[in-house]
Amino acid sequence: MTLTVRPGILDIAAYVPGEHDLPGTGPIYKMSSNESALGASAKAMDAYAKGAADLHRYPDGASHHLRAALAAEVGGKEDEIICGTGSDDILVLITRAYAGPGDEVLYSRHGFLIYPIAAQSVGATPVTAPEKDLTTDVDALLAAVTPRTKICFVANPNNPTGSYIPASEMRRLREGLPANVLLVIDAAYAEYVDKPDYTDGAELVKQHDNVIMSRTFSKIYGLAALRLGWAYGNKAIIDVLHRIRGVFNVAAPAQLAGVAGLADKDHVKRSKAHNDYWLPWFAAEVKRIGLHPCPSVGNFLLVRFPSDPKLNADAAEKFLKSRRVLVRKMGAYGLPDHLRITIAEEAAVKACAQALADFVAGAATQ
Repeated sequence: MTLTVRPGILDIAAYVPGEHDLPGTGPIYKMSSNESALGASAKAMDAYAKGAADLHRYPDGASHHLRAALAAEVGGKEDEIICGTGSDDILVLITRAYAGPGDEVLYSRHGFLIYPIAAQSVGATPVTAPEKDLTTDVDALLAAVTPRTKICFVANPNNPTGSYIPASEMRRLREGLPANVLLVIDAAYAEYVDKPDYTDGAELVKQHDNVIMSRTFSKIYGLAALRLGWAYGNKAIIDVLHRIRGVFNVAAPAQLAGVAGLADKDHVKRSKAHNDYWLPWFAAEVKRIGLHPCPSVGNFLLVRFPSDPKLNADAAEKFLKSRRVLVRKMGAYGLPDHLRITIAEEAAVKACAQALADFVAGAATQ
């Protein structure tokens, strides 16, 4: 090979998504990706299907209808919204626009893996700040800021820990960061949270010109296959991102499904109600059998396992696979003794709970 890869690219650990298949026959309970338990809205699916008649047409390159609907949702303007192929696409665009060689990109220790990947892809240095009880520590983030810091990513709620910081802490973070540091609030799981002190960050966007909030249609809206995300920020930031985004970056059927899914509030309520019931139910079952569920406000649960080889996370993940239950290993996030388990459909949640109980009981007899 005579081609030369740009320095730093081969140092990137590629993102590995949750497993989705197993050999053999029978149903697979996929709890390895934080997908919607109830799937997409019927209205969104209908809109997507109708889009098939125009597959020979280029999409609206500016996603005008979708951006207008999203602007109305947050009380902003269309020129303060950008859409992309998943929120991770937006996060990469932000990093391309505001960081480069010699710069630092700051994030919490167990934050989304896309943050360091995006930083390294532009030659910037990813910097982590320690957490407190698997929760973003604002003081630690502020202490890690240097003159080279250009972006601070905060996932709120955070994946994979399931924790969140209140609006007062997010405000304190923005006020403590230098004005030339862009605060990126990754609120992919915001729709699942109903804590009175939580905010998705939209009000900070309205109050500051150096805050941007990213969101996704992949979680509660159930449109993960369409790769549809968006962000809300100062129009000057959004203008910069539009200059470097892909041409026709959001497919026309995805735009149609997004508009319809956003309008179907009843489906969102049903999806949240499902999670509101089964998340605490599953957490209680995990605790009952002697494992440690970490508090979560998302649609997933991080579970800590003992260090005993018979009971550790690797052994549990292997056992669950034998029961055709797929979950997510957490070694890449620096949490090798944990598994992240999505709150999927009722049958999957019950199957996983029973399999974990059998795993713990079987280990006790070995």
